[in-house]
Amino acid sequence: MKQPIVVVKIGTSSLVDERGRLDKKRLAHHVASIGEIKRKNFHVVLVSSGGIAAGFYELGLTERPRTLAGKQAAAAVGQGALIQNYRERFAEQGVICAQVLLTRSDFDNRSRYRNALQTLEYLLDRGVVPIINENDSVAVDEICWGDNDTLAALVAGLLQAEELLLVTNTNGVYTDNPQKNPKATLIHHLESVGEELLASLDDSKSTLGSGGMRSKLLAARIASEAGVRVHIGSEQLEIDWMIQTLMQQGSGTTIEAAPRHISRKEHWISRHSAPAGQLQVDEGAAQALLKEGSSLLPIGVVAVNGEFQEGDIVRVVDSTGVEIGRGMSRYAANWIVQVLGRRSEDVVIHRNDWVATPSVATYLHRKPQMDLSTSVDGEESGQ
Repeated sequence: MKQPIVVVKIGTSSLVDERGRLDKKRLAHHVASIGEIKRKNFHVVLVSSGGIAAGFYELGLTERPRTLAGKQAAAAVGQGALIQNYRERFAEQGVICAQVLLTRSDFDNRSRYRNALQTLEYLLDRGVVPIINENDSVAVDEICWGDNDTLAALVAGLLQAEELLLVTNTNGVYTDNPQKNPKATLIHHLESVGEELLASLDDSKSTLGSGGMRSKLLAARIASEAGVRVHIGSEQLEIDWMIQTLMQQGSGTTIEAAPRHISRKEHWISRHSAPAGQLQVDEGAAQALLKEGSSLLPIGVVAVNGEFQEGDIVRVVDSTGVEIGRGMSRYAANWIVQVLGRRSEDVVIHRNDWVATPSVATYLHRKPQMDLSTSVDGEESGQ
């Protein structure tokens, strides 16, 4: 039987002290918890923040840098110290760890996406704990995820993990900000992450990190779509929260995996790969894509934006400009421009390379959304 995979994301605020220095005692506690999880027959992938926060103090700065150059310099200094501490603590647990630095562009290309998957699976099969972080020392704003919550969710989807644990400095999701409203109560369970809940959060962020509670819920939505159950909680407030949560005894907030989750390939199309361009379609094509499971033909395309190539992911919008989905284009933009609006059997986006976005429920009110884990033919859409 295949060992279940757990992705653990530890935020900056859970790794450093109030001055921004790496707190070795707290790091050792987290590593001990992960060691115990491995002994319970789980594969574990760790997505760790803390590189920038561990480095800016060493650079003589008094607070987290705000400029891209400052962040990259701090990461270059801090990432080495962070991984060295992880190596020492994991060695005490009898566990080998491996550093894996990623940028957003590593996931844009399908072959690089598969290579990342194969590398991580190889490490897991040999009992190694991959420690993943965004490559802050080289990433630029245009190609970065922005926070490790999103990165952790995408990695969980990539690996088709069973559980994602988001370790933070609060005990989960509350009905309001508990620091401002003493009557705020903890939300223990969510079937899904809705827009109303997201809108109610002010997303206050730590001065040491880049992600607040709203970013964690957005990440939870991404992971849930891929069939991953998500837990948000704190090991500061509950000792061994990670272990207790996996034993279904922990506190915090649990977000269930979507009952109809999308496949690995569809997750790459909708979440991992940045769109290289945009196609605007007429009302008939939008209805055919969303309600009938049809492929997109040239006759339904009314406008092309961007200079994308064959095989690139493109955003598809309706006649009002609202995004209705994303798909892999079978043709380059310059070819589609020449044939748009014409009757043709050529397929611009095949239905097996198409994923509808959650915001298009208005098109689907008369029929339930089709199960995106299989094609309309009943064939698996693949990895």
